[in-house]
Amino acid sequence: MARAREVELDCEAPFAVAAARVVGTRAKEVFEHAQGVLDLGDPERVHDMRVATRRLRAALEIFEPCFPAKRRRKALKRVKALADALGARRDVDVEIELLEGIGMDLEGPDREAVDRVLDEMRAEQREANEELEAFVTAKRLRKLRRRLKKLARSAR
Repeated sequence: MARAREVELDCEAPFAVAAARVVGTRAKEVFEHAQGVLDLGDPERVHDMRVATRRLRAALEIFEPCFPAKRRRKALKRVKALADALGARRDVDVEIELLEGIGMDLEGPDREAVDRVLDEMRAEQREANEELEAFVTAKRLRKLRRRLKKLARSAR
């Protein structure tokens, strides 16, 4: 799992300065993990991006008073939608990993049964990936990045 970046804060600075800095840093982390997130062979990318969205959501909620309500609500709604799509894909990734581990020790009909379930799970994984794809297009990520930058600049 990718570690959160440390955010240097000045205890003497206004709360809004901390809000802008933390939200800006957490937003950057989300976009850093977008590359390759649709790669079914590397489920850790989805996990890292999902964790980054959760950190960003927490920052948006903690610093709520620092941002214009409407702008913050819109940004939070889009971050939550992205996180939900990442979560749907991640849930299937975890189930597949678990079943693969169980199936390695099985033989005969039990192994065949696990393999059939795995085939179904991989179909679900592809479907979840297609749904996630709509949230991680270059255009959509650019729009979210702009929205979050504006939000960070609007901290008061």
